[in-house]
Amino acid sequence: MDLAALKFDDNGLVPVVIADARSGEVLTLAWANREALERTMETRETHLFSRRRQSLWCKGQESGNVQRVVEVTADCDGDAVLYRVVPSGPACHTGAESCFHETLLSPQDHRLDGAFLEAITHLQRVLRQRKTHAPEGSYVGSLYAAGMDRIAKKLGEEATEVVIAAKNDDDGALVWEAADLLFHLLVMLEARDIALDRVGAHLLDRAR
Repeated sequence: MDLAALKFDDNGLVPVVIADARSGEVLTLAWANREALERTMETRETHLFSRRRQSLWCKGQESGNVQRVVEVTADCDGDAVLYRVVPSGPACHTGAESCFHETLLSPQDHRLDGAFLEAITHLQRVLRQRKTHAPEGSYVGSLYAAGMDRIAKKLGEEATEVVIAAKNDDDGALVWEAADLLFHLLVMLEARDIALDRVGAHLLDRAR
């Protein structure tokens, strides 16, 4: 499909969903005209059309939170576009990573997988922020600053503690140590810019 096949509305615009190419998280919903789409594909930076200002604009031109565009796709009907991006900062003008942060329906508490996924998503967001904006005294910031050797050593220590906890009868201690291990694994993956989706896809390939 090319741009000529897209179904622009009466104002010459098409909705654009912007998602993090690494985590899959939806960052924002915006609008683009043909020129914005062309500029996006030429520069691989997010260009959109502001309905309020009635003008073309580049994401991050004022805030510095630019987005490197990895892929642009259209839906099957050609009436919506998806930008998959690697953001260099928050997508929302409020400073939040995603514009979609006002909860209308929370995960059901009794679903353990829901709690786990919510925790992982939250940690990913925080860890990504700490890579570029770590407050003074931040433990995660200190790990990133120390480098991969320190992160790897810490992960090894946590793995040993999980093994020790597993050999005892205290389930609470095992849960605690398992959480520490997963936390430091996420730090390592984020330090290497490896998306969890990539790990998940590998696990699914193994299971098939």
